[in-house]
Amino acid sequence: MSEKAEKHELDVVEIQHILPHRYPMLLVDRVLDYVPGEKVIAKKNVSVNEAFFQGHFPGNPVMPGVLIVEAMAQAGAIALLTVPEFKGKTAYFGGMNKVKFRQMVKPGDTLKLEVTLEKIRGHAGLGHGEAYVEGKKVCSGDLTFMIG
Repeated sequence: MSEKAEKHELDVVEIQHILPHRYPMLLVDRVLDYVPGEKVIAKKNVSVNEAFFQGHFPGNPVMPGVLIVEAMAQAGAIALLTVPEFKGKTAYFGGMNKVKFRQMVKPGDTLKLEVTLEKIRGHAGLGHGEAYVEGKKVCSGDLTFMIG
């Protein structure tokens, strides 16, 4: 008899408790599922009212690529900070390698973020992140984190 895996969801208030240092630039609206220390699936509803659209690309607003990467970093930080020994600590984004942008993200899009942690060694984590809009990959790359 197989057991159904329990889904772990977080709303924005619960996310703010895990990442209090990111408010008001929290770029994750909801965690759809996570496994502590392994993976996180999250989403960001991209609104035209976002501060980062003000003055950027007049007439053709797009989400800056650096913020797509930051959204993936925040999702990965949630995967790390839900590990019991890291609870209450801060995850620092150390960098991203092999970044590939494939499509623009515009107001009205829902950005789906998937981050898988491949290694946690001491107070450092390595993983891979991907971002999608309507099932199409918009960004991917390898992520590095440090716990402080």
